[in-house]
Amino acid sequence: MEPLLKVTGLKKHFPIKKGLLQRQSGAVKAVDGLDFEVLPGETLGVVGESGCGKSTMGRLITRLLEPTEGTVEFQGKDISHLGISGMRPFRRDIQMIFQDPYGSLNPRHTVGSIVSAPFKLQGVEPEGGVKQEVQRLLGLVGLNPEHYNRYPHEFSGGQRQRIGIARALALKPKLVVADEPVSALDVSIQAQVVNLLDDLQRELGLTYVIIAHDLSVIRHVSDRIAVMYLGKIVELADRKSLYENPMHPYTRALMSAVPIPDPRRRGAKSDRILLTGDVPSPIAPPPGCRFHTRCWKATELCKTQEPPLLELRPGQRVACHHPENTGDPAAVTVPGARESVEITTAPEASPGDTGVSAEADRAPSEDAEAPAGPDGTSAEETEAPSGGTGKSSGETGKAGPSED
Repeated sequence: MEPLLKVTGLKKHFPIKKGLLQRQSGAVKAVDGLDFEVLPGETLGVVGESGCGKSTMGRLITRLLEPTEGTVEFQGKDISHLGISGMRPFRRDIQMIFQDPYGSLNPRHTVGSIVSAPFKLQGVEPEGGVKQEVQRLLGLVGLNPEHYNRYPHEFSGGQRQRIGIARALALKPKLVVADEPVSALDVSIQAQVVNLLDDLQRELGLTYVIIAHDLSVIRHVSDRIAVMYLGKIVELADRKSLYENPMHPYTRALMSAVPIPDPRRRGAKSDRILLTGDVPSPIAPPPGCRFHTRCWKATELCKTQEPPLLELRPGQRVACHHPENTGDPAAVTVPGARESVEITTAPEASPGDTGVSAEADRAPSEDAEAPAGPDGTSAEETEAPSGGTGKSSGETGKAGPSED
């Protein structure tokens, strides 16, 4: 199957200028070489720590930002450097949902005006009229069609996000990029929005790229997952392979961050990998593997040579010299590398509980949380998209109390 979206060597460097003449003294390497594909009807989840470049990547593939290098191909056409007029035909097929449901809606416009904006910008006259179509979209995302004349301040956060989803679906896009679609919402509302995106994908045949920091959400909605660290993808695999056998040490550290919600394991020993120190600056990333300053398996090779993103298992690509779950010994020759990780152990298991080995090289258990980037943005001219998937219904059932 031909990919709907293909990204090759994508980079975005933000210049740093100083002095009266505003000469460039450096650059923030927010995205520094990404390669991936998204197939039609698929959902690609993207996770990583705050500042790793997830949101910048989302804006690059929707062409809200101009890439520094690399190409973005949509349906086989290079859209990397198209101008405003050249991108106008593609705006109907590529939409985005922004993280902040409060900042992405114009407070001076009614809901009807916000959701109908894509029709006016593209010169499209829907069958039955604009108002009827907008009311249909509001009903589709779980809102009352009578909300047509209300203003954004009259709605809760979850309802505002639904308005953004309705606006994204107005032109029936093929690709939807969702930047933290549920991170600003109450936990009780997150399940409802995720299930809504799941249903819409099945009904409309949408393709999603979902950016999130919550690995449990990503596990529910994604077919494949890309793990980013400091502007690069360190692991890319299908959902099952990534959660059951993570191969990159950073992925394994993320997986260990969330406790298992199982009362039978209460009091059992558990592994938690604590990475000390901060993420290196994207202005001057470390040489070699960018994770070696915090990795407990780092060697001299990691300090000098950057690992390529290679397919070590079918469908699982990893950028690591010493990947996990391959029998490779965790040799540590870099001074202080062992101190960069800490294994914490809970109290002894009570009788009847199942203990978990506290060995450092054990694969983590379930989902983990990765901190999120804070990018919320308003979009007046760019309609918000929707993101989700219905690929994991067998793992996580629908849930969620009443809306807002």
